[in-house]
Amino acid sequence: MNGTLISAIIYFLIALAVSSIIIWVITKIFGEEEGVGTAIMAALTGAIVYALVYFLLGNGLIAALLAGIVWTIALASLYNMSWLKAIVTAVVVWIVATIVGLFLPTVGGPL
Repeated sequence: MNGTLISAIIYFLIALAVSSIIIWVITKIFGEEEGVGTAIMAALTGAIVYALVYFLLGNGLIAALLAGIVWTIALASLYNMSWLKAIVTAVVVWIVATIVGLFLPTVGGPL
């Protein structure tokens, strides 16, 4: 296997784990009872939705908004929550993930 492919797979798995943990913690704070499996499915669904939308529409605000809306619908379905709660949850997950993303790359130091 190519080293780049292995690196991409490892990066994807780490990102999936971190996203799943963030989603799990935020949904627990908001009173959801589903387990970590649902959080993993939400993170995986988000990754697929964003990849497809960006592939089809490219980078940009419209693609980000559309992907965010589709992921919020998936989140509401996976957790069986109201639309308002799904929107608030999605926004909080996005904010926390952004903050974590600012610090996570520097945790390992320079490579």
